Amino acid sequence: MVRRDIGTDDPRVRVRRGRKGKKSRRRSKDRVDYSDAPIGQVIAVDRGRYRVRLGEVDVRAVKARELGRHAIVVGDRVRLVGDLSGRADTLARLVEVTPRSTELTRSAEDTPGGREKPMVANADLMVIVTACADPPPRPRMIDRCLVAAYAGGISPLLVATKADLAPAAPLLDQFTGLGLPSLVTSFDGEAWEGLEGLSEAVRGHTCVLVGHSGVGKSTLTNALIPEAARRTGEVNAVTGRGRHTSTGAVALELPGGGWLIDTPGIRSFGLAHVEIDDLLAAFADLAEAANQCPRRCSHTADEVECALDAWARGDARREARLDSFRRLLETKLSAAEPWQVGH
Repeated sequence: MVRRDIGTDDPRVRVRRGRKGKKSRRRSKDRVDYSDAPIGQVIAVDRGRYRVRLGEVDVRAVKARELGRHAIVVGDRVRLVGDLSGRADTLARLVEVTPRSTELTRSAEDTPGGREKPMVANADLMVIVTACADPPPRPRMIDRCLVAAYAGGISPLLVATKADLAPAAPLLDQFTGLGLPSLVTSFDGEAWEGLEGLSEAVRGHTCVLVGHSGVGKSTLTNALIPEAARRTGEVNAVTGRGRHTSTGAVALELPGGGWLIDTPGIRSFGLAHVEIDDLLAAFADLAEAANQCPRRCSHTADEVECALDAWARGDARREARLDSFRRLLETKLSAAEPWQVGH
């Protein structure tokens, strides 16, 4: 047997024999150009399958391998190839995600350090839904939603529901001076109050509904889009919290134009990914007073010369706003765990 010359006399070095009849394929560095592929909008995601609105057709698609682990969410605009007929038992291939104009993101609650988790893409209006009662309103949850909206480049709208159970004024008064638009709705089982104003406010926009379970997001969705038939639920009498009825985000077409993205009810909204400089954007009532602070003021409770303390002193509403801001700030500075609702 003739020993193959491998360029070394060391008998420990071996060369793997090539497989007969097999030639290795040279990998091309040229990427396929999909610039002519049609663009659709993702309207639902379910276990690796995507429903995409392409013109007047809903196309089912899978993600191309070359996209790797790139997260694709409701609202993304994507390029498609393959079978675009939308017929049953057909699948297109999702090959490219176009740049997002906005992105609603929250940090995963169970991940130290706050790994970002995109929720919705390309929305231009966040409808923050909170009930006046049953379940009781949670202003700090609203603060977190406002921070996420401003950080993601999305305009906020506060909607107070169930005003037939309790007045909305005590809740809305806490956000006076923010320039935050708000609407009040109620439904007595037969007639709606405030629904027409909400319908006008969302028309033509790509809206994302956020809020706790049980506050009435699905009920509002069904009222705005009767054919949506979203499941509604009741509030748990023991915990005072709503039961989840929406299991995944879905985009629904609004009468008169626009989209309404209904998200699952959330009990926590991690914001560890948000920069500290973005926090004051959600607390515009504090921002003017913060201009009077000394340079490099941390705005924390132990900052002796922080002007926010004098601004809030003796005013219950301002003290509550400052307390909410500092809770978020302290949690961000500690950078230990994502922020949990109810702190």
